[in-house]
Amino acid sequence: MAMISMPISLPTPTRLTFRRVNRHSGVAFASLSKERSLGVRLTEGEENLPKVVLTSAEGSEADIYLFGGCITSWKLPNGKDLLFIRPDAVFNKKKPISGGIPHCFPQFGPGQMQQHGFARNVDWSIVDSETVEGNPVVTLELKDRPYSRSMWDFSFQALYKVLLKSRSLSTELVVTNTDNKPFSFSTALHTYFSASVTGASVRGLKGCKTLNKVPDPKNPLEGKEERDVVTFPGFVDCIYLDTPSELHLDNGLGDVISIRNTNWTDAVLWNPHLQMEACYKDFVCVENAKIGNTQLEPGQSWTATQHLSTN
Repeated sequence: MAMISMPISLPTPTRLTFRRVNRHSGVAFASLSKERSLGVRLTEGEENLPKVVLTSAEGSEADIYLFGGCITSWKLPNGKDLLFIRPDAVFNKKKPISGGIPHCFPQFGPGQMQQHGFARNVDWSIVDSETVEGNPVVTLELKDRPYSRSMWDFSFQALYKVLLKSRSLSTELVVTNTDNKPFSFSTALHTYFSASVTGASVRGLKGCKTLNKVPDPKNPLEGKEERDVVTFPGFVDCIYLDTPSELHLDNGLGDVISIRNTNWTDAVLWNPHLQMEACYKDFVCVENAKIGNTQLEPGQSWTATQHLSTN
């Protein structure tokens, strides 16, 4: 897969100077009171769940819940939110937050553990906040615990850095094997974009190998994407392998969103159609993914970046 240079520079996590944090109820709360002028603050969101709010100097804003490390909102300076939260979403920790950008880790889809793994339904911790060229950044961390080990018996660290600019939202995920034995995982960012489903389309997938899960989810139909522009005419659940490093989503609402990445080798398009009759017309999922198992030896790390932007 051809790689491109990212237009932002996300600092390497190993170079970060982590601030001391105070831990309460399994969630690490960084002292962010001094960071408010830098556009990073910790507050309470739905159902009093802690969330981090990033605000750029130009007025764009992003909300990140510590539960699931889930970005739930990305608003442009004009207040328009490019992400979507489903009306059936709950914020009571009894299930993952439905919408925004949930994590699928260490398993994408069904498998030996619960659907999409456990990273989207546990608390992440704040380990750092800073500014990069005047733009707010926060870094969250997820580590193994008895709950995760009950499904996946490995020691690991996942660092998730989120950087907000005026018209872009960038993330960097670094997974490190802190165990004394190798492990493998699959992962994805299950991004829900606000959209008019009848007008939404994706460019950049022509020629990619496809695994269409609509006929039979357990036995995806292999094929090749022949369309220049992929639309959402009905129920869509399709994996694209070895995708380009940039896709373009026209959300049908007047925005064209560039979805650029490094090391997310695959993509998934999903819309539930009549399975979610109350809201399917209002969103599409375009997910950066790593479908095949990635193996890490002890001490090794895997890094992937995503850069969402619009003009």
